[in-house]
Amino acid sequence: MAKIKVLIVDDEKLVRWSLRQKCQDWGYAAIEAENGAEALEAAQAEAPDVVLLDVRLPDIGGLEVLEKLKAAGESAAAIMMTGDPQIDDVKAAIRMGAYDFIGKPLDFDELGVTILNALEARRLRGEVESLRGEMRRQSGTYQVVGASKKTTELMRFVRKVAASEASTILVQGESGTGKDLVAKVLHYESSRHDGPFVAINCSAIPETLIEAELFGHEKGAFTDAKAMKKGLFEIADSGTLFLDEIGELSPFLQAKLLRVIEDQVIRRVGGLRDIRVDVRVVAASNRDLEKAVREGHFRQDLYYRLAVISIYIPPLRERKEDVLPLVDFFVQDYNRKFRKSIRGPSDETRRLLLAYDWPGNVRELRNAIERAMILEDEALLRAIYLPFAVTQPHAGITAFERSSAPAPGEVLPGGRRLPLLSIPDGGTSLEEVERSLVILALEQAGGNQTRASRLLDISRDALRYKMKKFGLIHGEESEEAAASD
Repeated sequence: MAKIKVLIVDDEKLVRWSLRQKCQDWGYAAIEAENGAEALEAAQAEAPDVVLLDVRLPDIGGLEVLEKLKAAGESAAAIMMTGDPQIDDVKAAIRMGAYDFIGKPLDFDELGVTILNALEARRLRGEVESLRGEMRRQSGTYQVVGASKKTTELMRFVRKVAASEASTILVQGESGTGKDLVAKVLHYESSRHDGPFVAINCSAIPETLIEAELFGHEKGAFTDAKAMKKGLFEIADSGTLFLDEIGELSPFLQAKLLRVIEDQVIRRVGGLRDIRVDVRVVAASNRDLEKAVREGHFRQDLYYRLAVISIYIPPLRERKEDVLPLVDFFVQDYNRKFRKSIRGPSDETRRLLLAYDWPGNVRELRNAIERAMILEDEALLRAIYLPFAVTQPHAGITAFERSSAPAPGEVLPGGRRLPLLSIPDGGTSLEEVERSLVILALEQAGGNQTRASRLLDISRDALRYKMKKFGLIHGEESEEAAASD
């Protein structure tokens, strides 16, 4: 078993000699350095477990040596030594990560106990980090699955950005591509991983409430403000705030958000004082924000502030090599959740999964596999349990009939004919039926959302919600369609 290494850094030869003797008596391997430069070289070459570091050195101070060691990622437990302890030195050393501070002349009994405690603290810290990493892996935090060149290059870039000091990052891509997962990687593989990860969908909260949700409010700020409430920026302090669908924020909130990002200062609704925060902001959108800027729907200054580092996630149809690895991952995941032992998809199922374009991206693929896993009771996933859209990609919604829809056999726009109502042998879900009816109504209405909503006897807002839910529309398409209506 390798001996524990102790690096002794002191400019007095007699002190180094006596410390070396004691360390050897305690069973440690001793390494000596008489100044700061030698200490840094020895730390890099020997990777010590403990550093006994004098505060006063002839070339560079012990505090500067400590700072350089920590900046280089050295995990050694540092114990500072000095004959003239100053409270400012003690505070600075502890802030930089020193384990303890002891005075000269040295009490070797005290030093021996301090080294043992430092080694135990270092061991426990390593175990905690290992446990946290394992918990993150098991929870799926790091499960970015993909074998394609695009995914490999994407994740290499994401991890490089995560390790940087970037305070704002913009993630763009179609709905269902995994923007939330990339945001988690940007947090958990950064120096902020011990801080909170807080997420909010900006399109899911009414405009009248989202300001208080983000920035908090003071008691009595408005009618229902019966107590002070911290906002998400405060809750995410020292961590990461993920703002999904940021393109849905109003111009007023865009302006407030820009100030917070630039100054790292927030003010609660109804508050009078500024509160400083330290937050990495990861913003995401399935809209083309650059286009939204040109059209006047998104602030140019906020866009440029967010897009200092921009990450684009390609749709699944552009990286088909990822489909089967994702399927295998989902099968194993649902095997654990559903207590099954399905080996994977059949050959026919694989062929259909690869042939389909997945307009809903990874989210649609995951839902399809979950559905099949729930229904399947054989060793392999059979094609009969895949959603109708996957098994009959060209039949689409015209396999369903509605009272306000064309009659079976009637010619539709584009020369297509509505076939008779039928249900696949393996059955289907009500959600698939609903999705099909939405597509049918849109087709019959020539893409006009107002007319399609009337055919379905729902409001246009309800229709647009369902279109987004089923991956049939994106932010910019929604704007264009609304304008055309």
